[in-house]
Amino acid sequence: MKKSKIGKTLPVPGVLQDAGDSLEPFGAVSAQALNLANHFLIAMPSMQDPIFGGTVVYVCEHNENGVLGVVINKPTDMTMHTLFERIDLKVEDGLEGHDDEPIMFGGPVQDDRGFVLHTPGPRYSSSLTVTKDIAFTTSIDVLEAVAAGDGPSRMLVSIGYSGWSPGQLEEEIGRNGWLTVGADPEILFSLPIEERYTAAMRLLGIDPLMLTSEAGHA
Repeated sequence: MKKSKIGKTLPVPGVLQDAGDSLEPFGAVSAQALNLANHFLIAMPSMQDPIFGGTVVYVCEHNENGVLGVVINKPTDMTMHTLFERIDLKVEDGLEGHDDEPIMFGGPVQDDRGFVLHTPGPRYSSSLTVTKDIAFTTSIDVLEAVAAGDGPSRMLVSIGYSGWSPGQLEEEIGRNGWLTVGADPEILFSLPIEERYTAAMRLLGIDPLMLTSEAGHA
């Protein structure tokens, strides 16, 4: 795993850089457009891709520029404690309960930088509010808040994120590469990592053991 280089502001397309910015939902561009923000992408069992096979991806943003998401069930060998050491961030009492939590492999894009999915709270300098329950932050101030004992109540930290160019994910879904379902914050933040894939499948009423490569998307 590369050494984390979390910057003060990370250049992630579409993420708000200040409170005055706004995002136009992709659904406003075209009535027929597919908007999968706040959805899980569930890799079909037939997917043999070494990066995405067996994964669940939380989609943070889907617009005319493409799709941005984070893999939520592929842990690295790095823990929160290790990450804080690598970025030279002094910890007070903020890591209580988080110290041994693994950092996720969020995807192959910018895989030397950190990204945080978390419950909303104070405004951070580079942050996107996905829903009332989930925000996505790319600036180090969220981890500084954690170190100070004033961070989000629930969070998932990843190295790297997943990205698709315009139309790419829709094509993959059309080829039955992914199932899609509305996301559940409990799966994202609370469920043990090894149970997230099966739990996401069950949101669709599907037993993964019974699924074939012929299934479509929701």
